[in-house]
Amino acid sequence: MESLLKNLSASVLAQILENAFQWFVVVDKQSNILYINEEYCRFLEVKRENAIGQPVEDVIENTKMYEVIKSGIAHIASPHYIKGTYMLANRVPLVVEGEIVGAYGSVIFRDMSDWKKLSSHVRTTMERIQFNKEDNSYKEYRLADIKGTSSAMRKIKETVEMIAPSDLPVLIEGESGTGKEIFAHSIHQLSERSDAPFVKVNCAAVPPELLEQELFGKIDDLTGQIRKGRYKQADKGTLFIDEISALPLTLQAKLLRAMQDGEIFSILSEQGEKVNVRILASSNLSLSKLVEEKKFREDLFYRIQAITLWIPPLRDRMEDFTELLNFFLQKFVVQAGRRKVVLATKTRDILQSYHWPGNVRELQNVLQAAVYLAEDDIIMPSALPAQVKKRDAMSFQATGKLADILVQVEKNILRDLLEGETDKVLVAKQLGISRSTLYEKIKKYNL
Repeated sequence: MESLLKNLSASVLAQILENAFQWFVVVDKQSNILYINEEYCRFLEVKRENAIGQPVEDVIENTKMYEVIKSGIAHIASPHYIKGTYMLANRVPLVVEGEIVGAYGSVIFRDMSDWKKLSSHVRTTMERIQFNKEDNSYKEYRLADIKGTSSAMRKIKETVEMIAPSDLPVLIEGESGTGKEIFAHSIHQLSERSDAPFVKVNCAAVPPELLEQELFGKIDDLTGQIRKGRYKQADKGTLFIDEISALPLTLQAKLLRAMQDGEIFSILSEQGEKVNVRILASSNLSLSKLVEEKKFREDLFYRIQAITLWIPPLRDRMEDFTELLNFFLQKFVVQAGRRKVVLATKTRDILQSYHWPGNVRELQNVLQAAVYLAEDDIIMPSALPAQVKKRDAMSFQATGKLADILVQVEKNILRDLLEGETDKVLVAKQLGISRSTLYEKIKKYNL
């Protein structure tokens, strides 16, 4: 450090001390002022030559420099009441060869309003950064990213290609995990708005009391400036309203008005802003049923449902399962940095027979975890979650002779227990049979 400082002339060091901080002071071990910059002196209404050498408490009211010297603990962003207002200051001990020889102080903000303005600015900037991060992630999704060649999926993809160039609102319904968001972004990417923002708001993820501000923005109490909501951020582009069924009735009315008038009103604002936005909405609940139950506005429903896409659950398009399975397996093998991971035949059979209530998202999560749990590059049933391995023992063909039905039920029960527990003694105990009887049944059913 000393060698580096030698490269700086006295005049350069003086400029740094005068300008690096708006207000800056250095004191010795006895809290006497060694240096104070000119700007600080003007604020304190003292001459610098008169301040140098004076006890700091005689020059700066309510100073805590002596506390820093005594304790050796820095005060960072500490409130300091001076000349009738609070400001934020740093006070830092100066240590040479392990001994405290003084301290320096610098004022970060001259008053708390400066801090509040910066805080508001930082918050707005961070929101913009987060928005950009989210927006960038959406650009990965295109129609080609949606796997599946079943007749149902082909029909949906054909519909997307037909409706995407229009500006019509689209309602996308389907169970959670079916990929509604990817379809929404595919519509945006195929539209004439593809170069404009694609903005998402999840109504179920935002507290109801904050949802209006999130959607339509608000006038900042401190600066008087409008903080843009998602609707304004999507101007000239597409707004994807995820889980619109969770939108409160009062906001449903405001959304309908914005769609009809092409104008939004931020909270606390009496002046509207013109916006040009295409609305895509999704729901994992039937909006028509919610309309019947008076939980969703009928007029808004008819405004957004002219084009409705129903995304089928995975269990209803199992002809796509093998393609999805192989795609995600390869993807997660690469992500995990593994050369090759394969599914054991028994594991594949279990996955194929599972009903997948969480749909494609659940399949992704299960496979991603299984790749990391694979032993010797083979995913065995033990790498699967309990709910996937568990099979309904009462799921059997209820036709034929009773003896045959009971045999199938017994086999299913034994198979499920043995897949989840390798200790045969525990399995026998759980079933209330002897270990020898258990082994006989294992042999009988070739388990």
